[in-house]
Amino acid sequence: LSFAAPPAGIPAPPPQGSAFGALRAAGFLFFAFAGYARIATLGEEVRRPRRTIPLAILLALGIAVAVYLAVALGLLHHLGSAGIAAGATPLVDVGKSAGGAAFVVVIGAAAASLGSLLALITGVGRTTLAMARQRDLPPQLARIGARHSVPFLADLAVAAVVVVLLLTANVLTVVGFSSFSVLIYYSITNIAALTLPERPWHAPRWLNLLGFAGCLILALTLPARSVLTMLAVLALGCAGRLLVVRLRIRRARA
Repeated sequence: LSFAAPPAGIPAPPPQGSAFGALRAAGFLFFAFAGYARIATLGEEVRRPRRTIPLAILLALGIAVAVYLAVALGLLHHLGSAGIAAGATPLVDVGKSAGGAAFVVVIGAAAASLGSLLALITGVGRTTLAMARQRDLPPQLARIGARHSVPFLADLAVAAVVVVLLLTANVLTVVGFSSFSVLIYYSITNIAALTLPERPWHAPRWLNLLGFAGCLILALTLPARSVLTMLAVLALGCAGRLLVVRLRIRRARA
């Protein structure tokens, strides 16, 4: 994250070097590491999911860390910490200094964004499918393609929502919304994991408690606009869920 003056509509970052600023940056950067969890939603589309999915998660996380580390070290080498903090687009700045190759950075960023969008649509589409099967969303979204077993209606619905958000809101604002939502549902996942009767040796219960606390701390250090907006969205979702459950109970009693 840059400590330069933010664009209009983006909250000013905390003072450089502050612990709160580091936590907020970690909350934003969590967005960049959230994709590996999407892999866990693809159990119906892979062979031998018990072996393939854990291996794919570890490989994806390891590759992502290696790439991010290489980019970070490259930026520090070419611009230094002061140069990174002084600009809002450090990768483009490096491209310009390297013989005007900024267009290569733009093309790479576009390709990476498309890859991220594909992972988002695939993972969230599967979540939408599961909710549609439980009648928490319209049942039409549970339709599966006959040839590839892909929830095409759910994927199209997710893609439409993403496009609308990008056209109507600032990208960093959307990232803040996403980061807060991801951190909250990861905290819920950590608490839910405490109920598992069988656990692998590498996943003790104390690790779930640590993950729960860490996710909540990072979520609450995000910009107030992201936190308050998504809390309102979550409250609305909980109210809608409560209404649906009550209607089901009434229909079952009738």
